[in-house]
Amino acid sequence: MNATAARLTALGRAELTLLSRNRNNLFIAVLMPVLMIFLLRSSLTNLDGDLPMGIAGATLVGGTGMVLVLVVYMSLVSTYVARREELVLKRLRSGEARDAEILAGGALPASVIALVQCAILTALGPTVLEASAPRRPDLLLAGVLGGIVLLVAAAAVTTVITRSVESAGLTTLPFFLISAMGSGLMVPVDTLPDPVASVAGLLPLSGVMELIRAGWLGAGAVGGKELLGAGLTTVAWIVLSVFAVRKWFRWEPRR
Repeated sequence: MNATAARLTALGRAELTLLSRNRNNLFIAVLMPVLMIFLLRSSLTNLDGDLPMGIAGATLVGGTGMVLVLVVYMSLVSTYVARREELVLKRLRSGEARDAEILAGGALPASVIALVQCAILTALGPTVLEASAPRRPDLLLAGVLGGIVLLVAAAAVTTVITRSVESAGLTTLPFFLISAMGSGLMVPVDTLPDPVASVAGLLPLSGVMELIRAGWLGAGAVGGKELLGAGLTTVAWIVLSVFAVRKWFRWEPRR
């Protein structure tokens, strides 16, 4: 256990050093979420009358999801592809680290940054947006942690169709748009027609967003049955994503 922790720490420290030298990934991980939260608040102004949770609540829920997608998913796809093309992953596999440790170590900086940003949003967001504090912090934490695990695996899966760092912006776009429009990041689920909302509830990030929503607004805003479904949906997508990583993830450059 200590050896595993030591390897993860070493891999995470090395990845953090590389991240600090990459201006593009650093911008995506640190500044873009802040910009997107302000953009989200502005875009929700026109929907104020149609939002049961209000603009502030929708901004906090969607902003939390936005942090996870941008910091964990989108930045990690570029990170994994870059390390693969530079033969870093191949060299790491020849050492003591196991496959899961290599991927987890590479994801450690992005995951920590996402947790810090979510913590800042939780602490300062209610004051800035004049909203209430999270009513169920336990559900909010469960949603954030489940989202990180799911998005790390989803990022690894996306690298299968990503040939270069430059193409990562295109290969990550479908997941981002689907999540933004169907899982409640930029378009709250409350505003979707019932048939569409039912289908959208099965999307990869929808379960995570339901947990986050319940965390911010209270379990009464979602319901016990919906919470159970959200948890099961999240676990199911994590299992599917991990299976896909084990089966198709490429450790060497695509030729």
